[in-house]
Parts: sequence; C-alpha cells; structure tokens
Amino acid sequence: MGRTTSRADLPEATTIASLVMPSPTKISVPGNELMVGLLGERDEYLRVVEESYDVDIHVRGNEINIQGSQADEAAEVINELVVVLQKGQQIESSVVLRAIDMVGGNLRGGKVKPSEVLTDHVLTTARGKSVRPKTAGQKRYLDAVRANMVTFGIGPAGTGKSWLAVACAVRALQDKEVERIILTRPAVEAGERLGFLPGDLMSKVDPYLRPLYDALHDMVGADGMAKLFERNAVEVAPLAFMRGRTLNDSFIILDEAQNTTPEQMKMFLTRIGFNSRVIVTGDETQVDVQGGRSGLGGTERILKNVPNVAFVRLGSKDVVRHRIVQDIVDAYEKHEGLPTR
Repeated sequence: MGRTTSRADLPEATTIASLVMPSPTKISVPGNELMVGLLGERDEYLRVVEESYDVDIHVRGNEINIQGSQADEAAEVINELVVVLQKGQQIESSVVLRAIDMVGGNLRGGKVKPSEVLTDHVLTTARGKSVRPKTAGQKRYLDAVRANMVTFGIGPAGTGKSWLAVACAVRALQDKEVERIILTRPAVEAGERLGFLPGDLMSKVDPYLRPLYDALHDMVGADGMAKLFERNAVEVAPLAFMRGRTLNDSFIILDEAQNTTPEQMKMFLTRIGFNSRVIVTGDETQVDVQGGRSGLGGTERILKNVPNVAFVRLGSKDVVRHRIVQDIVDAYEKHEGLPTR
C-alpha cells in the first residue's frame, strides 16, 4: 500500500489546496496582434470558452492561464484558435463555439482539428471573401467532392450544400479542370404546376433555379456571371432538359434532388460523361414530388458499392445560418422521430 502523506510531511510552502487543485495550464500567444484577435472585445471570446468549460481563465500580457477540471480541453480550443489566426483568418463568437464543438467531438464523425476545418480555402469570391467550410460536416463534404466523381450532399436547409457545391464548381472552372458548369433542379413545387405559371418556359423555371443563380452571383459577382453566360461556360436548365444528353468536361450540380423520381435520378446519373464531376444535393425531409416517391431516398443503398461515389450527410450542427435555424431543424427532427445528426 502507498504511504499516506500527512500535513507534517509536506514541504513548508505546500498546502492541501495545492494537492487538490491541478497546476494551471499556460499558453503563450506569439505576438500582440494575435492576442488582440484571440481575446475579442473585452475578452469576449475567452469568456465564451470559459462559460463552455469548468475553468477560470486569466490573462497577463501574452500569457493565458487556465485553471479547472477541463483546463486541457479549453487549452486545446485556444491553441486551435491561435493556429486559425496565424493562417490569416479572423475569428468571432460563432467560430469559437464551432471550435468547441469540434474539440469536444460533439459533431458526427468524431473529433477533428478546428484549424484544419476553418482554414480549408475553396476560393475567393468577387468581393474578396474566402469561401471555407465552417463545420466538420462541411469539411467532410468538401473532401468527398475532391476525392470522388459523384458526391451526394444530404441534409437540412442552411447546411451550405448548394452554396459549397457552386463554390467547388467555380473553382474547377477557374482551374480549367472543366469547360463548363451545369446547374439543374427538378421543376417541382408543392401546390403549383409549371403550366399555371405566367411566361415562357425559362420564365416558368427561373424561380426554381434562383437559389443556384444567387450562389453563383455570390462567387463571381454580376459582371462575372454575365461573362460566364456570354461564353456559354454556365448552363442553367430544368432536369427534364438533361434527357438524351451526354455531359463531358462539365461540373454538374443537381439541386433539390429529393424532388426527383427514381426514374429521373437514374436518367440524370447516366448522363455523366468523360472528365465530369457531379454533386447531388437534397433534403430528405422536404419531399414535394407527387406520391412521395423520391429518387433520392434509396440511392445510397443502390450505389453504396459503386466506386467514386460518396454520400455525406449533414445535420443541424452543420447549419450556418442564424442559430434559430439549427433550433428549428432539431425541433422538427425530434417531433418527427428522426435522429439529429
């Protein structure tokens, strides 16, 4: 048996409290500029970390001292945020919270390094903003797109499925990996039919394709869009127009795929030609196709053994719109008995 230490055995400067309380974890931040970005206004970002863990955080100069039972986890978050800042990206409260989720392994897919997720650059938009993944799920999605010919991104609204898909397509076009981008959606909407909408065919389908236009506009700006359409580098069309075609040297995005029929999904996937990439996005909880027979539903089971095809499922933790959107997704999934991802 080990010898019990009595107070008399302790060195003069040692107390019982020092045996119970672990030594503080210390972090030295290189440079005042990084320190300013890390702390936030009135130490706002450190307070977010402090409130998320059982720790007390104290700052002296460029040194951060963390005391508490979860000091190691809090220190890992702060160290990861320092790396993010060193790579030229600013942080904000939402970034800190996502880093905490990732370090804690709370996101589906297990523990990841926030610095690897938050600094993965896709492209720079016309306004000079960097397009990057903001969650571990989005990072897995981008990695799958880079590694596979066909990628399915499945998840609720606000998870960046379509926006990141368009970013990947624009990057491939800029790098001359493909000759054109093709954006398509099934022209299906709850309670309306195309024949009852005013205007010619393109006027009728424009509302269905508008989200893809908006994402493209975010990436290249109005002038860039005009130039792409002028040289036929971008084609936007309803899914029905894909029948009978072979799509070579193209980056093809099928959006809102939950509103395809099984026959339409098969038709679309068999259009893929040489040197083409495909992203299929959809939300299985928002099926508007008549009879509820979605072409997205059973696709993973059918294609699970096909090489160069990947399925990435995003969940409420990957929602990057206002926090209320994540809360709404969670509430609906609980109400409908669906697992939160």
